Amino acid sequence: MDITKRALGRNKIREIDRKAIDEYEIPGIILMENAGRNVAEEVLKMLSGIDKARVAIFCGKGNNGGDGFVIARHLYNKGVNVSVFLTTEISRVLSEGDASTNLKILLNMNFKIRELKEEHIEEVVKTLHDYNIIVDAIFGTGLSGEVREPVRTLIEKINETDIPVVSVDIPSGLGCDDGVVLGVAVKAAKTVTFVAPKTGFFQGQGKEYTGELIVSDISVPKELTVS
Repeated sequence: MDITKRALGRNKIREIDRKAIDEYEIPGIILMENAGRNVAEEVLKMLSGIDKARVAIFCGKGNNGGDGFVIARHLYNKGVNVSVFLTTEISRVLSEGDASTNLKILLNMNFKIRELKEEHIEEVVKTLHDYNIIVDAIFGTGLSGEVREPVRTLIEKINETDIPVVSVDIPSGLGCDDGVVLGVAVKAAKTVTFVAPKTGFFQGQGKEYTGELIVSDISVPKELTVS
């Protein structure tokens, strides 16, 4: 089947997620675990070796960031040197939800989570060339307004590097439904998306930002995706 015919918009994806959790009683944290593990496997495929590999993971405050925390754990357990940067305060993520649970796991593993405040952007950008891969887990499909500072500058600087970027579910800043760049968007070398391709990947500027597209199975019941 033509992959574009399988593409779904934001509302349909949300409905699938809701049904998987509410009607099939699949805990959301299981879906997050599957998503993060699958992305970690794709990152590992891109590394020529693990011993000297360094991966930077940029996480937002929502479920996309929660996926990033899972990715960090799996890569760390494989022996990869991982740095996690958070685009908000740790306290805002710890309040509730599945992302909170996965952040707490990292903190219990004595992971150093670096909060990215505006005054830290330039300092962090200078270190980006020390990494082999950057993982973009900042914004998910729910983003609708333009990307604001300091994340806007961060994404611009990431795009200026020649380091391969793996985007989680959707390149941060790309419109899920229409492929419109919301002020700025991550230019991914690879996008690992979940459940189904997003319609925005094939519209507007989507193809310019998505890179290689991997549709990853996170164990959502098949009948939900074909109905």
